[in-house]
Amino acid sequence: MGVSDRLAQAARPLLSPRPVRAFALLALTSAYLQGGLAKALDFPGAIAEMTHFGLAPAAPLAAGVIALEIIAPIMILSGLMRWAGALALAAFTVAATLLANRFWGMAGAERFAAANAFFEHLGLAGALVLVAWYDLAGKAEGQRA
Repeated sequence: MGVSDRLAQAARPLLSPRPVRAFALLALTSAYLQGGLAKALDFPGAIAEMTHFGLAPAAPLAAGVIALEIIAPIMILSGLMRWAGALALAAFTVAATLLANRFWGMAGAERFAAANAFFEHLGLAGALVLVAWYDLAGKAEGQRA
C-alpha cells in the first residue's frame, strides 16, 4: 500500500461522519443563505442591486433571486432534491459572475479583483455541480449521497 492509499485510509474516518457532511454543505451554501436573507430584509437594496446590473424588471427579479438563494440551500441541506438545488445555484452562480465580474473589460487593480472573484465563483459553481453529481450517483446506487 502506497503513501497515498495510507493517507486516504487515515482520512476516510474523519470525513465520513454525517456532521462533517452537514458542515460542508452548510459552508457551501452559507453565502447564498446570507445573501437571500440580507436581500429579503432590505428589499429596496435588492432592487437597487438588480438596477445596478441593468436587470429589469428589478422588483420581480429581486424576489426571484431571494427565493432561489433561500430555497435552493434548504433543498441542499435537507436532501430534498439536493441535486436540483445544487444545479440551480450552480447555474445562477455562473450567470451572476458573468454579469458582475467582467474582468476581461477592466484594467489594473479592478481587473485583478474581478478576475479573482470570477474564478472563485467558478470554483463554487463547480463544487455545486459535484454536490449534484454525488447526490444523483448515490441515488443510482440506492444510497443517500
